[in-house]
Amino acid sequence: MVEQLKGKHQELHLMNRKLLEISGVLNVESFDNEEFLLQTELGHLAIRGQNLHIKNLNLEQGLVSIEGLVNTLSYLEQGSHPSGKGLLGKLFR
Repeated sequence: MVEQLKGKHQELHLMNRKLLEISGVLNVESFDNEEFLLQTELGHLAIRGQNLHIKNLNLEQGLVSIEGLVNTLSYLEQGSHPSGKGLLGKLFR
C-alpha cells in the first residue's frame, strides 16, 4: 500500500472543526448534510458531521472546501465500498 502512495500528494486543513479544505480531490462521489464521500489521490475519503455543505469546489485543481461541524474523517480501505449511509444509499434503500 505504501508503494502505491508514492508520488501522490494530499493536504487536509481542518479549522476549528468548522471548515475543511482538501487538496488532491479527483471526484465528489456523493454528499448530503451529514456525509461526503470523495475520491482522492490517496483513496476514498468519508467525511461525516452536521450541516455539511460545499463552500468551494474546483476539480480542475483538485480542491474542495466543506463547511459545517466535522465529526469524523476516514479513508476507506481499498476495494471496500461506501457504507450506503450517504445520499445514494438513502435514495436506493
